[in-house]
Amino acid sequence: MTMALDAPTATDALISLRDVTLAYGDVVAAKDITFDVRPGEFVSLIGPSGCGKSSALRAIGGLLDANVGSVAVDGTTVTGPRPQEISYVFQDLALYPWRSALRNVEIALQFAGVPRRERKERAMDALRRVGLGDVTERMPSQLSGGMRQRVAIARALVSDARILLLDEPFAALDEQSRLSIGAQLVRILEEEGKTVVFVTHSLAEAAFLSDRVVVMGPRPGVIREVIDVPLERPRHASLMRDPVFHDLTDRLSALLIDDSQAHS
Repeated sequence: MTMALDAPTATDALISLRDVTLAYGDVVAAKDITFDVRPGEFVSLIGPSGCGKSSALRAIGGLLDANVGSVAVDGTTVTGPRPQEISYVFQDLALYPWRSALRNVEIALQFAGVPRRERKERAMDALRRVGLGDVTERMPSQLSGGMRQRVAIARALVSDARILLLDEPFAALDEQSRLSIGAQLVRILEEEGKTVVFVTHSLAEAAFLSDRVVVMGPRPGVIREVIDVPLERPRHASLMRDPVFHDLTDRLSALLIDDSQAHS
């Protein structure tokens, strides 16, 4: 059985949104958004298209200013991008087609002025961690969709940022590949103590990967509920046969269906 988890206090939180409204001109994407993310926590945002999930992620990353309310990271108000602290993986992977996997991963370090030898060593290590140590010289066109996803993840990991913002990075993959790559990512993040905010449309993905799930309603998105994920770590594919897992996905589905019917 799932239940709402009490919101962390400000002293517990690494990321904190308070009464945030996000708009594009006259179009309000999200309204009165309040939630926190603790250090080392994996929090997913789910909800219908256009409800402000990605907008909330962009606000945390300093790519979008809140019209109302406040967004803070480690107690400091977010006023712009913080690449040393926060890495972003978009659905559009933005890999450079003329650069090898290795050189795509190196690029963030290159922009930061890291010496050539060090950035190559760090990029190689990041690719090995995501299982791509044997394809470092391949171009993106020579990689499968799952491999390209892992290159993008390696590029986010190589910066040593403690926060990762993931905006539907596995959306182009089938469900089995999504969960497999997601499980691999979570193992890496657990080892490194990363904090993750993850946007997805997949209820199974949110349940399988997350510590908590923030459920948002239709635009202008408001938070319907924050659900604790009562599944132990480490997680394996077998847990998807667990009745607790099915109870959780049923609960998430019911929240989204109820909201859809209320706005029909």
